[in-house]
This record gives sequence, structure tokens and C-alpha cells, in this order.
Amino acid sequence: MTAAVTTPEIPVLRVAGTHRQVGRRIGEAGAEQIRSSVGPERFDAHIPCGRTRDEQLALAARYREVTAAALPWLIEELDGCAEGAGVDPLTLFARTIEEIWYEPFGGRTQGRCSDLVAGPSATSNGHLLVGHNNDLSPSYEEQLFAIEKRVAGDPVIFQIGGAPWLSVGFNSAGLALTGNELSPNDERVGISRSHQVFEIMHARTVDEAVGACLRPERASSYNNVLSHADGTVINVEGSATDAELDELGEDGTLAHTNHYVCDRMRTFEGDPDYAKHSDVRYRRAKELLVHHRGTITVQGLRAMLSDHENEPDALCRHPEVAGGVTKTVFWCVADVTDRKITFGRGNPCSSTAQVYAFD
Repeated sequence: MTAAVTTPEIPVLRVAGTHRQVGRRIGEAGAEQIRSSVGPERFDAHIPCGRTRDEQLALAARYREVTAAALPWLIEELDGCAEGAGVDPLTLFARTIEEIWYEPFGGRTQGRCSDLVAGPSATSNGHLLVGHNNDLSPSYEEQLFAIEKRVAGDPVIFQIGGAPWLSVGFNSAGLALTGNELSPNDERVGISRSHQVFEIMHARTVDEAVGACLRPERASSYNNVLSHADGTVINVEGSATDAELDELGEDGTLAHTNHYVCDRMRTFEGDPDYAKHSDVRYRRAKELLVHHRGTITVQGLRAMLSDHENEPDALCRHPEVAGGVTKTVFWCVADVTDRKITFGRGNPCSSTAQVYAFD
């Protein structure tokens, strides 16, 4: 990490109240990007070929019906967000459903992320550490928020992403959620993977979080990396209709990128061409974790996230090397044991580190 620091900090938004009030405040803060995302120039341009705007909204309404029955509090929060931004609630809801914005099974993996987990036996101080790089279109780097949510009866939640997107999340009960977008070929109408993560972050234990991951009415699934301050780590590699659970390896580490790794789940791979590129990052992540096991620290995990080996399929992704399509827009390293998150905008090799700690 020798490059000069050039990136500004991610703004930290602190909101409290009911789910509706929390959503409204997020909508007000992110109004500019939300309005842009639902405007004709963005909304209509991303609708898959063969659908009209009305058909896209009708499809979104079917997802909303399932979500409202299972997670009414989430609808309250998202509708509050729409109200705060001054946009139509169904249109905003549609924009937050990842499954409906690309041509089915056609090279659609957009969120190219890397997760590296070092369990207590692999770190220098016996703490559980989780590192994450989030790779998206370069334009997303300017839209990032870190949000602290306080709703009575729920754990305090700290999330990083857009408004209202949750890319990674942590809560005061000691739960950490990171993960990677997959390309399951069995998607269906249901609770979107991009909404499922909000429910996961309300869990107080890994078992509760796994239950949220495995909801039978899910539309699809991310690969969800779940860890807890009690030392538990469960990786849920899922699709709409199946999932495989994994734990730390015998070496005390775990890594995952954007393809199915578990043998039984490979039949659900919907983007086999990209899976080959993802596997380059996966193997490099495992190599680094194994090489440094027993000595891994927060700074050491950040150095792994900053690795440029195998460009353009490196862990630390730069647009000038990757053709400008995606880049690492933010990174984080969580000391899950201490409930402290170090994070930054842009590439981990050249950004200002910020720290959030639960009380």
C-alpha cells in the first residue's frame, strides 16, 4: 500500500426512529442518486429487451407482494425512502430488485467482490477478522454511504453501500455480513437477494441469519458470509432453490468470490465464462490467507485486499487495468471479535481508512 491517498471519506449517516422514519431520512440524504436511478434515462435504459416500463413495474409488483407478506417492516422502510427522495414507491422498489435488470443468464455478473476470512487460529491475536472488496461500476464510488440505523427493538446496524442499498453490514449483536454476487440459473419471483440482506442484518446469531438466508420464498441468493463475535463463521452459498453451508477450513481461513465453489452447487452456475475469472481471485485469496496464517492482522488483511497479482483479475481492481468496466469502489476489514470496522472509499491500496466501532 504505497500509493498516495487520494480518495475522500465515505459520508457516515446516522438515522434513528421507526422503520419509516429511518427510510425517509435515508431517502432525503440520497435523493439525488435515487431520483437519477428511477428517471427515464436510467430506468428505461436498463430494462431487459422485450419488456416495457409498465411490464417491468408489473413484475416488480409481484416481488413486492411476496416481500410485503414476509417483511412488512422492510416495505415501510423502502416506502419511507421513496417518500424522502420524492419518488414513486413502486418504481424505487423495482430499482432495488437485482434479479429483473439483466437479460436472463447472459453474462450479467455485476457485483464482483472478494471475501477473505481469518479465523482465531489464523490471526496474530486470536481475533476473528473479515476482509471485503466491493467491485462495481466506477460511478458507484461517488454514491456510497455508510449508514448507522437505530430502530427500537432491533440491533444497531452499520451498513455500507448506496441509498438504500446494503452491500455489507454489521450489528451490535456481533453479527457481520459480507458476501459476493452469484449468477444462479434458477431465479424466480420472490424476496430479492438485495432485500434478503436487510432481514439478515436483524439477526442476533448466526443461526438466525442462516434461517433468513434459507427463506423458501427467496427469489435467488448471494453467497452470504456470516460471522459473529462468538467466533462462529458460516458461508451460505445459495441459489433460489438450494444452498450449501460451509465453515472455516482446517487452516482456519475461508475465501469466496463470484462463482459457485461447492461441488453440489456448480449446477446452478449461470455465468460460466465469468466464473473462470472469478476463480483467479478465489485461488489468489486462498493462497494469501494460507501463506500468512497465524500472523494475520487488520493491516495484513488490508494488504491482501490490496493485492495486484493476476491483473486484470486481481483482488484490488483498478479501472485502467480492468478496462473501465468495474473497479474496487470500497473495502472493509472487520475485527468481528472487537466489533470494529475499518473501511474506505475506492481501492484499499490508496484510500483513507475510516473506523466505526459499536458502543
